Amino acid sequence: MTKWEPISFDKLYDLIIQTETDLMGEVENLWKLIRIPPEKWQEKEYGEEGEVFWVVAIFGKEVIWYNDIEDGFDIGEYAEYGRLLRYSGGQNHLMDLIKTIHGRIKFS
Repeated sequence: MTKWEPISFDKLYDLIIQTETDLMGEVENLWKLIRIPPEKWQEKEYGEEGEVFWVVAIFGKEVIWYNDIEDGFDIGEYAEYGRLLRYSGGQNHLMDLIKTIHGRIKFS
């Protein structure tokens, strides 16, 4: 059995770049507004002291973050910058979440 290893910045960056090459129109413009350089954030259940998660976008009081335990992206809330409110087991593709956020804005 192989030991779990957190995703490296380089591998995460590759996932982001792969997604960005497929973005177009309003969805691409939204991504350009909400994306940030990946930052490590903490979470009280699984992301304390060294075991942290990469946040790749911020919009309002929510973020898109990469869950390398589940090997996918998810949307999460925060109250304090740098700390996710709760763990969730998202296994989404980044593109799907960007489109979800776009849909919320466009159709609300």
